Amino acid sequence: MKFFVDTADTAEIRDLASSGLLDGVTTNPSLIAKAGGDFFDILKDICDAVDGPVSAEVTAVDAASMIAEGEKLAKLADNIAVKVPLTLDGLKACRHLSDQGTMVNVTLCFSAVQALMAGKAGATFISPFVGRLDDISQDGMKLIEDIRQIYNNYEEINTEILVASIRNPTHVLRSALLGADVCTIPPAVLRQLVQHPLTDRGLEAFLADWAKTGQSIT
Repeated sequence: MKFFVDTADTAEIRDLASSGLLDGVTTNPSLIAKAGGDFFDILKDICDAVDGPVSAEVTAVDAASMIAEGEKLAKLADNIAVKVPLTLDGLKACRHLSDQGTMVNVTLCFSAVQALMAGKAGATFISPFVGRLDDISQDGMKLIEDIRQIYNNYEEINTEILVASIRNPTHVLRSALLGADVCTIPPAVLRQLVQHPLTDRGLEAFLADWAKTGQSIT
């Protein structure tokens, strides 16, 4: 499974990228606004910080304008993935941009049928929002299971399942068990993935025992 980080904080991105575990970045207008600064400068910095896909979202709502914005965004860097909403106009834009060789991330997916439509439109990634479904008492991970089964049924669909709106490590675990291709994860949750109290206790015990020897490796 690939790990993307869901943020526009370039310092956070560079720190996580230094681990060698980061495969890409997703942004959206809300994250860009939170980061502050010039939209294009932020995206360029992020694209320089990672080798993998960087999702940059259009703000238009009609197909022609989405395509124009998408083409402009795609020129920023080779690893830009243009992010479009899962609307009919968004799917029209997806098809046009995909046919031009541009990576496209279709976002705001809340049903398996929507994901099927995105696959038919040539999306590189489909972003189902599991946390937002959980918020309204639906099972977000059931959506991932359904999309995985549908995509497995049709070898002509090459769209990757990019699990979004992740709230906790359990979402990541269940996504991996279900065979999702990517999880885009908030920085705080991504850091939680390596944490376990028994790991901390074990390390403390090892270090305490080593200190008693009075020795040093360096």
